[in-house]
Amino acid sequence: MIKNKRTLFSYTVMICMGLFAASSVKAEDITGAGSSFAAPIYGAWGDAVKQQSGLRVNYQSVGSSAGQDQVIAKTVDFGASDKPMSGERLAATHLYQFPTVMSGVVVVVNVPGVASGHLKLDGSTIAALYDGEITEWDDARIKALNPDIALPETEVAPIHRADGSGTSFVFTSYLSLVSPEWKQKLGAGTSIAWPGGAGARGNDGVAAMVRQTEGGIGYVEYAYAAQNHLTIARLKNHFGAFVLPTLKSFTEAVNAANWSSADHGAVSLLDMDGAGAWPIVTATFALVPTDIKDQKTAKAVHDFFVWGLEHGDAENIRLNYVGLPESVKKQIVENWPK
Repeated sequence: MIKNKRTLFSYTVMICMGLFAASSVKAEDITGAGSSFAAPIYGAWGDAVKQQSGLRVNYQSVGSSAGQDQVIAKTVDFGASDKPMSGERLAATHLYQFPTVMSGVVVVVNVPGVASGHLKLDGSTIAALYDGEITEWDDARIKALNPDIALPETEVAPIHRADGSGTSFVFTSYLSLVSPEWKQKLGAGTSIAWPGGAGARGNDGVAAMVRQTEGGIGYVEYAYAAQNHLTIARLKNHFGAFVLPTLKSFTEAVNAANWSSADHGAVSLLDMDGAGAWPIVTATFALVPTDIKDQKTAKAVHDFFVWGLEHGDAENIRLNYVGLPESVKKQIVENWPK
């Protein structure tokens, strides 16, 4: 009788170990790092993929510059950046780059007495708020755009990214496009010589600092502004209309893009024409090694992004991201490195 119990126990242990081993084989962990702009959607895609297949995605929001550096160093399985890499650098570092989703960069403020969606700003005024020309919120240039708002004498507190940031690249590229003075003095980049203000790390850091700083102005990906219930400014677009950031206004900018001429998917979505187009829209880009030796990991990375491209639209809409055109999705999958 004891022998039978021991035998039964042994079989039970063997079965449990077999099941554990099977689940370990089925499950796979992949790591990614980079853009904080992309973090909400990669988190949502990752949760959905884990429920369906067991694939676990560990994504670290460390900024676009760090994301590029880490995937080049092969300390992560994929990188993410809002600033696309050039074809020459992609070839030199053995990376495959492709866009995944698009959304808007929005301007958020903390101005006493000003409600979300009421303040109107244009590109040259935003540039002046950040380069130190405008120092108080009741400045004549802001009043001219907002004659119906009682603006306070509150001091302007510009807040920018302290880390190498694709969101900063997009924001400063927009300012360089609409303000010749900004382009000449400061230009565009993931990190520039900001003339003043305070720095914060990540979109979440900028959002938190604006919320805590009276007179603050910052720029963040739309999801961070919505999640933190920040006061969002209307922006004047290329058409001349003052628009709000919405999925519809992002989509109008995306639909005006010339995808056929995009170098490695690096399409421009800034200051697009269209009556309702949001002026600061960008794609975020994934970076996948083309020389990865671990085929199991390579397949897991492939499966994650193909799932997101083919089945992630519901999550995209929920988080106010715009998915890619079907023709672009198809091209990404067809060109995936073998």
